[in-house]
Amino acid sequence: MKFLKQFLIILVITFMGEGLKYLLPLPIPASIYGMVLLFLALMTGIVKLESVRDAGKFLIEIMPVMFIPAGVGLMVSWGVLKPMLLPVSLITVVSLITAAAATGLVSQTVIRKEQKKTEKAEGKEQADE
Repeated sequence: MKFLKQFLIILVITFMGEGLKYLLPLPIPASIYGMVLLFLALMTGIVKLESVRDAGKFLIEIMPVMFIPAGVGLMVSWGVLKPMLLPVSLITVVSLITAAAATGLVSQTVIRKEQKKTEKAEGKEQADE
């Protein structure tokens, strides 16, 4: 019953994302709206992490299975993709490297800022003693 309740919360937020997709004329997928809504709900405390944690973990664990239909779709449309294989492969590799580099740089920046905060807090504690 716990999984059902948690999954229902995620489904309601996903449905709200679908609603936003039809209301807002932006070229943003409904799933992104849903993720942003869930993020905001978690950050503001409207939805507690414990309310969706187990169902979220389950969905992440089965995520690879969700890519099977996409892989089958690629195999079915191989005839259409074959002439564009080189450009599509090049774009994919460049995008992958760019995304990995951007993620790494942002992560390093966040880690450095957290370390500076920790060092400042430790320095204050030592000065107070």
